[in-house]
Amino acid sequence: MAKRTGKPSAGDALVGLSGFLGSLGILVERLGELAEKGEELRKSGEIRDASGKLRGVYGFNVRIGIGEEGFKIEPFGNLQRDQQTGKAVVSDVREPVVDIFDEQDHVLVVAEMPGVSKKDIHLELHDDILTIVAERADKKYRKEVLLPASFCAEKLSYRCPNGVLEVKILK
Repeated sequence: MAKRTGKPSAGDALVGLSGFLGSLGILVERLGELAEKGEELRKSGEIRDASGKLRGVYGFNVRIGIGEEGFKIEPFGNLQRDQQTGKAVVSDVREPVVDIFDEQDHVLVVAEMPGVSKKDIHLELHDDILTIVAERADKKYRKEVLLPASFCAEKLSYRCPNGVLEVKILK
């Protein structure tokens, strides 16, 4: 068995590079499959401190639509980059995963906010921006959603079964 000196060799670099390129190839192949079907790829995780208490939630959605929809990466969670230091920090407020469906007679906004109910939610609608705020015990969520058009707040209704907010706005 060869002894490691701690210094990378040319062989290590090739193995690392081929592993990276192989993973990149798999990602490109999967994105191609998603583009053909107009689907999404989602990945998320958690960061816990030494005591096991949940400190951070992070994730992203990669959405590829059919036709003019294009390619979109949407991060979510409560890990954010500090503007001054550039380091990741854990915020008290989580950004929920949000989907927008532009139907013929209405727009449907669906947000995943585990642990909250309808009474914990506050919505504000100004022109084409819907602001979602929810708070219950240690669960805090906030998200500004850009809608496909401007809407009137009187045409908005919502419900929140099992921590899934569904906002319906009539056109």
